[in-house]
Amino acid sequence: MDMLKTVEILTSVLVVGWTTHVRGQVSEKVVEIPTRPRVTQRMLVLSPENPKAAAILLAGGHGGLQISADRSFKWGKGNFLVRSRQLFVDAGLMVVVVDAPSDRQKPPYLSGFRGTREHITDLKAVIAWLRKQADVPVWLVGTSRGTESAAFAATSLTGHDGPNGLVLTSTILTDSKEFSVPALQLDRLRIPVLVVHHVRDGCSHCPFGGISKLMDQLGNSPKKELFPVKGGVSQGDPCEARSYHGFNGVEAEVVKKIGEWMLETGAR
Repeated sequence: MDMLKTVEILTSVLVVGWTTHVRGQVSEKVVEIPTRPRVTQRMLVLSPENPKAAAILLAGGHGGLQISADRSFKWGKGNFLVRSRQLFVDAGLMVVVVDAPSDRQKPPYLSGFRGTREHITDLKAVIAWLRKQADVPVWLVGTSRGTESAAFAATSLTGHDGPNGLVLTSTILTDSKEFSVPALQLDRLRIPVLVVHHVRDGCSHCPFGGISKLMDQLGNSPKKELFPVKGGVSQGDPCEARSYHGFNGVEAEVVKKIGEWMLETGAR
């Protein structure tokens, strides 16, 4: 795994929309773009009439959402970011929910792939496509395993190729099998970073006690903040979406904070 190399990709992409659904003043469509030779990236795009910023949502787990042409998900619909996507739209954001690429649509999906050059190539293409759609700041927002993707992309892609800001929710802080976010060269970050973490997160990879070390590593960010979350309801596996790890019961409060913070930074 070459985790720390910035790579170049195709800068011109074609867009193919399978389904468009208009809900009030918000359009919702499935979009697929080419990213690498013979590889495409599918995503669900929600666009309010006049977005103030854009959020690329990166789900956790194995990341294989398997988005269908009818905008449904074969997996992951309960993931914190996926189930909260409309809340981000309500905050005035254009939203892009990213699936696994076409060459990772079978197990293990994104497992073992999030720290690769190919993954960065795909995310770079998504950012480039999004910048052509709206002249607004582009943010990467990851949750759980999705923080690996978001942080790796943010440390690998800079300037116009990379995001204007980064949001890490339920960050992977320890991992002996793949990699943790603190293992990345976070001192490379020159963009605003918001860290959102439940104080009672019970996932073994995400102990709240490890957050202070993460925040210390963000010293070169022009603006950083920790939002410690309290409350909610924890059900089932402590590493799954309906536990404190997935901000169950406090989604609206968490997304409101994220949306306000993104817009207040004025990141460009």
